[in-house]
Amino acid sequence: MSAELDLALIPPLGEARAHPVPPAHETHLPSGLHVVVVPRPGVPLVELRLRIPFSAPNAHLAAVHTARASVLSGAVLLGTEQHDQTGVAELLQSHGAEMSVTTDPDRLLFGTTLLAEGLAPVLGVLAELLTAATYPADRVEGERDRVAERIAIARSQPGIIARTALAARRYGSHPYAVQLPDPELVLDVRAPALRRMHREHVLPAGSSLVLVGDLDPKAATAAVAEALAGWVGAGTAQETPPAPVLRAPEIELVDRPGAVQSNVRLGGPAPRRTDPDLAATRLASMIFGGYFSSRLVENIRERRGYTYSPRSAVDHQAAGSSFLVEADVATEVTGPALLETWYELGRMALTSVTEAELDGARRYILGSMALSTATHAGLASTLSALVGAGLPPDWLTDHQRALAGVTAEEVQEAARRYLAPAGLTAVVVGDAARVADQLRTLAPVEVTGGGDGDGA
Repeated sequence: MSAELDLALIPPLGEARAHPVPPAHETHLPSGLHVVVVPRPGVPLVELRLRIPFSAPNAHLAAVHTARASVLSGAVLLGTEQHDQTGVAELLQSHGAEMSVTTDPDRLLFGTTLLAEGLAPVLGVLAELLTAATYPADRVEGERDRVAERIAIARSQPGIIARTALAARRYGSHPYAVQLPDPELVLDVRAPALRRMHREHVLPAGSSLVLVGDLDPKAATAAVAEALAGWVGAGTAQETPPAPVLRAPEIELVDRPGAVQSNVRLGGPAPRRTDPDLAATRLASMIFGGYFSSRLVENIRERRGYTYSPRSAVDHQAAGSSFLVEADVATEVTGPALLETWYELGRMALTSVTEAELDGARRYILGSMALSTATHAGLASTLSALVGAGLPPDWLTDHQRALAGVTAEEVQEAARRYLAPAGLTAVVVGDAARVADQLRTLAPVEVTGGGDGDGA
């Protein structure tokens, strides 16, 4: 027979505390590159993140720019004037490194983990990629075809369809409206276009390099300056233009005939990292649907069984921030699930949160921040995002302090401003024949064509 747990034996939680962030050493090189070094001795590893602003120069060119950028992020590793693709990989691997290159509507990001003693040679390889990437035509074609196939598969997934539709509705002709390029545009990419894009957009001015690990800041900065001295270029890397604030009053229903579930997505503007409302809004989002103890999870998962993992979050991009809500629900309860989601959003704006809710959300966010920055990799990625947004590394400390001081009244006011259903754009991907009438009882509905219905 098992004895029942005596809850009185469990000690109370201690006071939620901010997580200390190590000091950062910042330098701006003559080229315009912003270098940030954070020493973390103990483990002989270094995390490197090079962030290059890489937005489309204007909305008209966003589709072609995104297609080319999706290929360039892989093709830049296909060889340099000094080494072929295999030679580049072997040089990196000899120092415990393997370079990854990714892109999104805001930036091109080079990242790697390396042994501390290999900093100078790895920086040398990075310099080759930045100044002497060759984009060999035959290999570019193979990379292009692989990327086009991957994107075609991704664009058939209902979650991607929903995200893409919401972005298009919220951002109109802004580059953020193009989440994934058309595969046909990707297949049109050629090596000369990539060489030109690299020459015109891969620029040091406006870019930032973050190093975190077992480093001497002065020596590491000197190594960067020496290795990247040849990386120069006219102009400044292309930052994303300001994002518009658009809202469509009707629900967009993207038809997927035969789908057995609906993908519900809501989105609207949120405070940016520099906005004093951010801390209260993050807490409001967390209490509403940001973690397992949230109101939305308790309602449409635990009480009603409509979905497995609804969630909400504040998402930051360079040109604007968003409050986002996601829920994948059974087709037959699409309307009721959206109604309950709107109900919980309205309740956040109209009724005060409890101190227990506020304390739980605050602990969760502070704990998540501590975990995400506890490793070299997590801290490097976080600082790269902050520095790329024009914020100082000690923003982390200031934001933790702001979270600790938020009151229940401030959370309710933030919810009223940013979580109210009237301020959010709604998109549903599902079987229009079965869910359109459900949704029309809640709001006007615009039915559009979407992905192929496969019953999934």
